[in-house]
Amino acid sequence: MKTVALLMVSNIFMTWAWYGHLKNPSQPLVRAILISWGIAFFEYCLTVPANRMGYGAFSVFQLKVIQEVITLLVFSVFAVFYLKEHFQWNHGVAFLLLVGAVWFAFKKNI
Repeated sequence: MKTVALLMVSNIFMTWAWYGHLKNPSQPLVRAILISWGIAFFEYCLTVPANRMGYGAFSVFQLKVIQEVITLLVFSVFAVFYLKEHFQWNHGVAFLLLVGAVWFAFKKNI
């Protein structure tokens, strides 16, 4: 689905904008902020159309839950492979609970 694909790509940009600078903490903060803003521009160019296209097929609540799950998936890959963080068991449990949130968000008439 186009909405999910656009949200996935937009989250790659946003994760890079928010966390990419952590690999180079000696970089001046103002420079990191300006570079992050530049990267975030492309995230917005993808997220806004994704939400416009998805709204109607999904409710706004469903769009938000989709966005959050994608954000955590993209962030996890980024943290493990780029920042060399360790994925721990409690992170996995948290993600399973989010899968439950997705189920509830898409469940009709509980």
